[in-house]
Amino acid sequence: MNIVRSFCVLIVAALVTCAPAQAEKRVALVIGNSAYKSVPKLANPASDAGLIGGMLKKAGFDTVDVKQDLNASEMRKALREFGGRTRDADVAVIYYAGHGMEVDGTNYLIPTDAALETDTDVYDEALPIDRVLVSIEPAKQLRLVILDACRDNPFAKSMKRTVASRAIGRGLAKVEPTTPNTMIAFAAKAGSTASDGDSRNSPFATALSDHLPKPGLDLRKAFGFVRDDVLKSTANKQEPFVYGSLGGDDVPLVPAKPVATGPQANPQSELRRDYELALQLGTRDGWEAFLAQYPEGFYANLAKGQLNKIGAEETRASAEQKAKAAEQEKTRLIAERAQKAEQDKAAAAAKVAEEARIAAEKQKQIEQARAEAAEQQRKVAEAAAAKALVEKQAAEKAKAELAAKQAAERAEQAAKPAADRQLPEVENQKVAALSPGPTATLSAAELSKSVQSELRRVGCLSSSAESEWSSAAQRSLTLFNKYAGTQLDAKIASVDALDALKAKPGRVCPLVCNFGFKADGDQCVKIACRAGYRVGEDNECEKVQEKKPVATREDSRRRDTDRKQSESAPSAPQASGQMICNNAGCRPIAKGCRLGTANHPATPTVKIPAEICN
Repeated sequence: MNIVRSFCVLIVAALVTCAPAQAEKRVALVIGNSAYKSVPKLANPASDAGLIGGMLKKAGFDTVDVKQDLNASEMRKALREFGGRTRDADVAVIYYAGHGMEVDGTNYLIPTDAALETDTDVYDEALPIDRVLVSIEPAKQLRLVILDACRDNPFAKSMKRTVASRAIGRGLAKVEPTTPNTMIAFAAKAGSTASDGDSRNSPFATALSDHLPKPGLDLRKAFGFVRDDVLKSTANKQEPFVYGSLGGDDVPLVPAKPVATGPQANPQSELRRDYELALQLGTRDGWEAFLAQYPEGFYANLAKGQLNKIGAEETRASAEQKAKAAEQEKTRLIAERAQKAEQDKAAAAAKVAEEARIAAEKQKQIEQARAEAAEQQRKVAEAAAAKALVEKQAAEKAKAELAAKQAAERAEQAAKPAADRQLPEVENQKVAALSPGPTATLSAAELSKSVQSELRRVGCLSSSAESEWSSAAQRSLTLFNKYAGTQLDAKIASVDALDALKAKPGRVCPLVCNFGFKADGDQCVKIACRAGYRVGEDNECEKVQEKKPVATREDSRRRDTDRKQSESAPSAPQASGQMICNNAGCRPIAKGCRLGTANHPATPTVKIPAEICN
């Protein structure tokens, strides 16, 4: 009974160990509104959205939708679609960067097409924060909303008040979530505004990208570190704030990495995956983050090349903008009838700016070509590494199979009957000499002969195996290196060469046959042509050309003699269809007559055709 119980426990443990871990499904929506139509454009929301979107993708979220410059209908559609994805999700995150405002205690997110001429327009042209909370409500474990919208609101200064008692706050109002496991993070606490900072990203977005993706770090601690960084970077002028509550267990945005118990993953694969992610993102922030993680190595050089390409594009864009500004300045001076000296100066500045733009364009093309060449080199290097790994694994497998075969043969020799072991000493020596032994105990002559035998087996040596390492054997090993892709020393017969040859299961060198023979499998067979055909110079069957008869000197003499005899003999009477024509017409030659010539009756010196009869 105890044995049966132990067996069942082992089966249950094996099933639990082999069952795949159910990973959490995490989804995110990132919105960055910069290009507002009714108020000046914001500098950072677009780049902040790109930074946070890249951070969430690198953190392993299943889906991350990054949207920029959405109008009211586009924002509602994005929230509606995201709500559908959160129905079977465990973690849902929404990040919004742009303008927001508080009216009568309710926070609103402002789309890019909002005009907000009056305070009541906010109900029609903006989205309340409750609409955002509805989108993430189906998530099972964690619902997180991050609002980087506490900026100084220009709409509040220009909109008209329809009711004097309606309150319009300076920042965003405090929000207390009604659903559990829900957190709402503000870039600045209620009633205060946030700073965009002096760099490409706001201090709040920079701190979020530094602390939120840390594996296993509880969200409350992570936002605490974000608060400390923002206070430090803004000289205590901006204090981020978090509303909502979580349970007693740690709730990290990125789960802690499991402790590896089996074979470790190849770090090169992770590095390549991060490189391809940065390549897909294609931004300066992505490449700088990659170089911060991997500052040295082959992929770091590729990343630096991509940064140079982006820098060239930025330089080109800046030069083009300066050229346009110079051209506009030139046009303005001409329109205002400026002095000729000022016009010449503006024209020179425009020319210099245009030359700088052209140079920047050329530099961009050069950097792009370098980046493409480096990317091609990376792909070739990865393909070569993969091929080398496959060949190494095949060689190791063949070597292991050979070792197993030798072990089986040794076991079979040990299991022979005692009668076979009582053979004479000389016979035992012959068997021992024929049986394969460890390559480490072979003499130089035996090693040379073994290597040549293996070269014959793989089709690289045609002569018989000898105990001396001849020039023919060296050429055969060089031929094996060519077709097997190895770099063995062909001047000597080595144990490494013997192991490499034994690892090849079949022919390596191609079969070469003499003239008149062709390859058929592993042997040469004679080429057989059908009647009227023979083997040509290209070792293929071709048709035999018929020879024309050649006249000999004896035939020529006989032909000349016959011709002279026929010319000297008198003409025989004939009526063989010859015709004679004159003024009266044409008629056949009479029988017994022949066609000849006679003197003209009027002019005897002139010969005319005539019928001559004997």
